[in-house]
Amino acid sequence: MPVISAPHAFNESQLYVDLEPIFGQSLYLKCEGFNFAGSIKLKAATEMVETAEREGVLKPESILVESSSGNLGVALSMIAASKGYRFLCVTDSRCNLSTRLLMEALGSQVHVIADLDANGGFLGARIDYVRALCDSDDRYVWLSQYTNPGNWKAHYRKTAPEIAQRFPKLDVLFVGAGTTGTLMGCARYFRQWHRPVRVIAVDSVGSVIFGGAPGRRMIPGLGMSMRPPLLDESYVDEVIRVEETETIRACHRLARRGFLFGGSTGTVVSGAMRWLAEHDTRDLTAVAIAPDLGERYLDTIYQTNWLQDLYGEDAFSSEALADGPWAADPASTRSPARRPHLQTGDAGDQRHQRQNRKQ
Repeated sequence: MPVISAPHAFNESQLYVDLEPIFGQSLYLKCEGFNFAGSIKLKAATEMVETAEREGVLKPESILVESSSGNLGVALSMIAASKGYRFLCVTDSRCNLSTRLLMEALGSQVHVIADLDANGGFLGARIDYVRALCDSDDRYVWLSQYTNPGNWKAHYRKTAPEIAQRFPKLDVLFVGAGTTGTLMGCARYFRQWHRPVRVIAVDSVGSVIFGGAPGRRMIPGLGMSMRPPLLDESYVDEVIRVEETETIRACHRLARRGFLFGGSTGTVVSGAMRWLAEHDTRDLTAVAIAPDLGERYLDTIYQTNWLQDLYGEDAFSSEALADGPWAADPASTRSPARRPHLQTGDAGDQRHQRQNRKQ
């Protein structure tokens, strides 16, 4: 194990979960939550801060400010504490309480926006507040994750190459869409790769990233109430929209097997499983990116009263949460998928070899 002196110096980048035993479809889930910030946002936060430092935008007296629904705010809180900056996170009432407390524990200030903007979301109001702060005091430095190229470059340089190294025969990649930094970085990388990769964006119903009417969204992380400036749809092959009820069912099904993931991950997994169920997955290597873990969602998507208050008492029966919309044994209706080539001694490869010997 490495010895580090700064929290952003550590990030586990090569951990994958084989979801076939849980959902019956061949899908590898890249886990991005095993770092001190607890999410994939550590990569973008580090890239944006260190670029601002190199360019002389950040100075010792600077006050970092950013609009965030949670995970980027935590990552910037951690980096600011490590580097000695002050940080103000502008969030909204959907931000999980545990996330707000975590940012404050790291020494950050948190401002919560309660009023909806003209699009029925909070993002416009959050951005207006940040702009007003920057206009009032030139010590404030807004990294602007929505427009900052460092957001997608972090994943072009790190996330996508990590996947390519582990899965040299990758066919399809599922990526959640929010600011679209992860999506654009990975899509740009694989567009230039030695083999075609189908990049599928997974969005929340009620988000307007790819058009459509805005709607209520109570789970932070994915989706936006405005079109992301970073988005270039020419790099996206397909878009899947997921209802929040399906997000929650996917999270609970994973939890029943011992994997506690966050809402963004539940959305990506749900969308990926729907796509895989509708397509011929023989000889297909599929990977999905899990942006976060689930501890910060214990008082929301894993809390019975929260679920019943927002979605009704009958929306989540114990059977629905355990099984979800996926078939219990899809192996009976499709041919086994080819397992991708992994490193020698990999647990998934060994399991497949054992299965072959039994047949």
